Amino acid sequence: MAIAELRNNSVEAGLDALALPVGGRRRRRRRILRVVVPKLVAAACLLGVWQLAVSLHVSADYVLPSPGDVWQTFIDQARAGNISEAVWTSLRHGFEGYVLAVLIGTPLGLLIARVRMVRYAIGSAVAALQSLPSVTWVPVGIIWFGLSQTTILFVVIMGAFPSIAGGLVSAVDNIPPLLLRVGAALGAHGVARYRHIVLPAALPGYVAGLKQAWSFSWRSLMAAEIITTGPSLGLGLGQLLDQGRVQVDMRLMLMAILVILAVGVLVDALIFAPLDRTVRRRRGLDVA
Repeated sequence: MAIAELRNNSVEAGLDALALPVGGRRRRRRRILRVVVPKLVAAACLLGVWQLAVSLHVSADYVLPSPGDVWQTFIDQARAGNISEAVWTSLRHGFEGYVLAVLIGTPLGLLIARVRMVRYAIGSAVAALQSLPSVTWVPVGIIWFGLSQTTILFVVIMGAFPSIAGGLVSAVDNIPPLLLRVGAALGAHGVARYRHIVLPAALPGYVAGLKQAWSFSWRSLMAAEIITTGPSLGLGLGQLLDQGRVQVDMRLMLMAILVILAVGVLVDALIFAPLDRTVRRRRGLDVA
């Protein structure tokens, strides 16, 4: 009997050890290297191909400037204060529109997911809006609101909220029915049902929808800033890109594109990716 208990305790201890994350600075450093090094290698390869094309004179310099020329343009724009101003303006517009899209898309998605008549009425329309290019809302916004920040916010909202609503609908639809039945058996009804059962169970899918919505809102913002220009709107990254088009300056255009890409990737990597990993890990969906 004692031997059997000892074996059971050993097995349980082994399972507990497997369940516990193996931490430490060394493991964290290795994980960072596995993520960062491939990205750096890919970026170096792209820069190498770019420089090779320039060295072979595939196109004229004004059509395909070298990476060094684009970097020098970045330095010049940064010294003039245009980079910091454009990044700040675009991030402010983007997050303002994104927050409003969350406030609209979250309750709308919950209604579509849990109220059958609402799903029949507008569910397919909201799903169809996800496939509509956000740039189509720019001329509508200009006619309705003029060349103003309201137009930019309108385009960002229209580009982001369908993804938020659709992600929440999909997350709620994929909740195991057993959880709902157990919650009902334990007395979770009405608001308590959504607070303690529906929303926590749908949280991983909802966060994934929020992450995707940021990508849509960032793209929508750039489309709005490129078309909607004016002194009262400030200098955003989209306006900086459009300045390169007006001046026929490919160095400025490529620099603006790279900054737009870098800001979008950094926001996703610093905010949404850690949030997604944390939620998934707490739900037992990420064993890493």
